[in-house]
Amino acid sequence: MNLTYLSALPLLLALRLAGTPAEDPKPGPADLGKPAPAFELKSLDGKTVKLADFKDKLVVLEWFNPNCPYCEYAYGEGGPLRDYPEQLRSKGGVWLTVVSEKPDNPGGDPENIKRFVAENKMKAPVLLDPEGKVGKMYGAKTTPHMFVISEKGVLVYRGALDNAPRGKVEKGNTRANYVQAAIADLSSGHTVTTAETKPYG
Repeated sequence: MNLTYLSALPLLLALRLAGTPAEDPKPGPADLGKPAPAFELKSLDGKTVKLADFKDKLVVLEWFNPNCPYCEYAYGEGGPLRDYPEQLRSKGGVWLTVVSEKPDNPGGDPENIKRFVAENKMKAPVLLDPEGKVGKMYGAKTTPHMFVISEKGVLVYRGALDNAPRGKVEKGNTRANYVQAAIADLSSGHTVTTAETKPYG
């Protein structure tokens, strides 16, 4: 599902007229092979979560929308994300689910999110990015849109969860989970073989 962001804030015209260049406060952008941009967001349960809290840990960022049919499939019974985030956590990794929707949109409504979390037994923290600042920083365009950050804090993968939207693989292809493959490469001490794919959703 495509993400909806609030309009960007206007430039500081007064500073420009005065001859002082307006500074861009946004960090980023997120580039493969470079340190992942830092961020701080509130979780669904009101806690402050910083990427810096997970220094020296492998981190997966998942952009999510409770109204997205691809997310519904992924977290449904037998879906690829039904248990995997918790499996990663049990091995010392971190899974962070990010919602970059305004709260007055169905996909960003906290009550809708809470209902989906409860019904699908999601345990990973859900982070709220109502103005879409972190989504823009990372270039998240769809749900699910996945990013893998190595233990060194470097962005090593971005793109689709797998090559099977809603469980369907194109004829002639072998099913592949790109996120799991990237993590396996890191665990083996190898460079991530497939560092970027086209996200769907």
